Amino acid sequence: MPKNTCPLFSKKRKLPAESALEVLTGISRIVQTVEADIYGDYREEAIQRIAIRDPDDWPIVATALALNCPIWTEDSDFFGSGIATWTTDRIHLFVTPTPDE
Repeated sequence: MPKNTCPLFSKKRKLPAESALEVLTGISRIVQTVEADIYGDYREEAIQRIAIRDPDDWPIVATALALNCPIWTEDSDFFGSGIATWTTDRIHLFVTPTPDE
């Protein structure tokens, strides 16, 4: 995680810095950075898919294309891009056991 992420995360989520660092450390154990050489070949297609909404988001679309995976987001800019998206509430439903499990 970039060092400048913690203060921003802490302020936005109204968490003490220590708690924010703990959360970000936990996330960094399960999230991997995808380098540009993995998704770079998908740049043009990604820009075409996201250009009318937010062209700065093209690396995320390109990564989804390269890895053939959905995007977990609350950002509606990705909706309608032709890439499957999951919102946090849908992820929660997917990973929460049902009462009969």
